[in-house]
Amino acid sequence: MSHASRSSAPKPRVVIIGCGFGGLEAAKALSHAPVEIVVIDRTNHHLFQPLLYQVATAGLPAPAIAGPIRHILRKQIARGNLTVLMGEVTSIDAASSCIVIDGGEHIHYDHLIVAAGATHSYFGRDDWAKYAPGLKTLGDAFTIRRRVLTAFEQAERETDPAKREPWLTFAIVGAGPTGVEMAGTLAEIAQQTLRSEFRRIDSRRARVILLEGAGRVLGTFPDDMSQRAKEQLGELGAEVLTGAKVTNITAFGIHYDTMEPGPDGTPQPVSHFLPSRTVVWAAGVAASPLGRALSKSTRCQLDRAGRVVVQPDLTIPDHSNIYVVGDLASAKSYLDPDNPTMVPGVSPGAKQMGRKAAFNIMRRLQGKEAQAFRYFDYGNLATIGKRAAVAVLDLPFINKRVKFSGFSAWLFWLFVHVYFLIGFRNRTVVLMDWAWAYFTSQRHARVFPDPHALEPNAMVVRVTPPSTPPVSVSAATPSATAPNQAVASAPGSNGATGGQAAPAQ
Repeated sequence: MSHASRSSAPKPRVVIIGCGFGGLEAAKALSHAPVEIVVIDRTNHHLFQPLLYQVATAGLPAPAIAGPIRHILRKQIARGNLTVLMGEVTSIDAASSCIVIDGGEHIHYDHLIVAAGATHSYFGRDDWAKYAPGLKTLGDAFTIRRRVLTAFEQAERETDPAKREPWLTFAIVGAGPTGVEMAGTLAEIAQQTLRSEFRRIDSRRARVILLEGAGRVLGTFPDDMSQRAKEQLGELGAEVLTGAKVTNITAFGIHYDTMEPGPDGTPQPVSHFLPSRTVVWAAGVAASPLGRALSKSTRCQLDRAGRVVVQPDLTIPDHSNIYVVGDLASAKSYLDPDNPTMVPGVSPGAKQMGRKAAFNIMRRLQGKEAQAFRYFDYGNLATIGKRAAVAVLDLPFINKRVKFSGFSAWLFWLFVHVYFLIGFRNRTVVLMDWAWAYFTSQRHARVFPDPHALEPNAMVVRVTPPSTPPVSVSAATPSATAPNQAVASAPGSNGATGGQAAPAQ
């Protein structure tokens, strides 16, 4: 049966591009609607991204936070109203109402939901990606896990203390929720998990440094919760550098500027260099390139991050059958029609947009008018480490904001994330793994494939450091010395770009 043939589809066809939070919710909301659904995704799995850092830091195996799309939607597939295709959409032809996937296959749609998500953003410095991988996919998580664990192994092999230090220095760029969670977890690994497993090195001497260009961590949180998160990071052994503007990333570390008083007392930029062989990028996101393809086809407007500017009902101008949801959408909430507010790039927003798009499709099929999207913000959560987290909850029914931190916030974060995991098995696995890690401080997912096979041209151990020995930087008293920028090929990988803290998960 040809997907391009309208005669084979007597029911209206709804094509959903992407099976992240928004796409999956849309597919489930249309479960009993009189439509034919086609779900298209680049991978075969739905990923619970808020816990992706746990895979990157060996806390959870990949299947605990990822489920096969076909299994999740198996009941709809069995009913015969949903088809799942694995492929990448290469273009959208709005004039003829069809999309093209890799291989040249054309798929007609009556209604289109674009939920292609976001990728990394390095703010024009995509060359940093191979030195500082971001965290958006399982592949990214495996790359980071491999590099973190390999760094300790290389430190064990290195006999020169000066050359060993960069291997034991872990830098995270961006202090949004992802960066904070990564920093706290890496500090726990160094301080607890690995402390008795090496003979030549003391893992507790490892440094975990979180760099943020703004003046504080967790910029979307209230000031007191931001300060509490910084304190908890310090208690775990992580160092925080705020006001640090990254200027370059190489195979050997990070160049950054801070504003410091000059001879005349006026602030001026001072350059620093932090030697580190392991850098993680958590500083910026950019919309999927599919947004540009959609704009080319429909002339819809994009914002500075490449997101599609949508109308109140989540459609694009002059195309009432095309919806954009999730991280790809620059959307506003119309809880107050006279004062719409921007929807944050978080998973609850994507879920609610997916459900609203499906709801509006059903209304249009019934000859009714579509409704404006209203986002219900229930607050923000961020975990810092074991027994450490911050929580800000907005309770709409009593119009009250509740803020708390520490162990109680960590417990709340734990149960919220377990609750929203897809499938009973995943919830059970995660609870068992977390219980084991809590009582033993061990992480059993500490295996990775042969790095020679995965990155044959990027063995960092073979990279020769710069002739000018780098100066170690203290988080408390950063050095103003910046060695010559090294240009070298080092740990190759996939990645993205950076800057501002990533949106809350």
